Amino acid sequence: MDLKKYISAKRSVINKALENHLTNYTLSRRLREPMAYSVAAGGKRLRPVLCLASCEAVGGRPDDAMTPACALEMIHTYSLIHDDLPALDDDRMRRGSPTCHVRFNEALAVLAGDGLLNTAFELLADWALDEEVPGPDVHARLEVIRTIARAAGCSGMIEGQARDLEFEGRQIDIDALEEMHRLKTGAMIRAAVVSGALIGGADNRRLECLDTYSYNIGLAFQVVDDILNVVGDPAVLGKAVGTDSRRNKNTYPALLGLEGARQKASELVEAALIALRTFGERAEPLRALALYILERNR
Repeated sequence: MDLKKYISAKRSVINKALENHLTNYTLSRRLREPMAYSVAAGGKRLRPVLCLASCEAVGGRPDDAMTPACALEMIHTYSLIHDDLPALDDDRMRRGSPTCHVRFNEALAVLAGDGLLNTAFELLADWALDEEVPGPDVHARLEVIRTIARAAGCSGMIEGQARDLEFEGRQIDIDALEEMHRLKTGAMIRAAVVSGALIGGADNRRLECLDTYSYNIGLAFQVVDDILNVVGDPAVLGKAVGTDSRRNKNTYPALLGLEGARQKASELVEAALIALRTFGERAEPLRALALYILERNR
């Protein structure tokens, strides 16, 4: 399939929906500007695209998953704003543009991140309670919200970030590294895929297969991210490289070497593709996205 065309089409719809949501919610200009700046900064929109593709793979209507897809992107953007802050990674460039705290200031960046996180869950709650919106029943919608909340919170991304900080300058083994990244990066990717499947009405067997798929691509994404931090082109990445080494972070290249890390990423993507074997043509975008994660250069 033409993945570039597929992602472009989905990204266009997602961007329009995100713009509408940020416009429709009552926000002061001082908050709207940094929130909209960060959301509009670009990015792959991987999580919302995965959510829509997963819904489609199980026979659902992608449009029914658009609101959760937008919420996932808001949460992801909030996490990037906070990761870039001086107290955490202290990055000055993100997606080729000044980071939120550099463009505005540190206090507004904190508030913009908080605003995106809370707006995302307000959006999800409105979606769950609106009987006129097509899609799954209330129980399934609440399960989607719980899935996303767990992935974004102390059972997922936040715990993973805390471990990342704790492990700086300290050698850990490959199992601890994998668990850290399953939480920090993988949890939200899994939430995107599982949420789309729930919205599409997946049965337990298909849900289990997609869970396995998402677990593997979530880790593969981080392995490739670690590799790009070593060999990537800053002009293409839109951010600095070599930062992991300077901060003494635990990474897959540091523990396995570059070739070992590349082999690990390939094995994870292969496992993800195997998990999709029972799916038909509707899952082709998910297959292509797994290969894209492996081959990406940004």
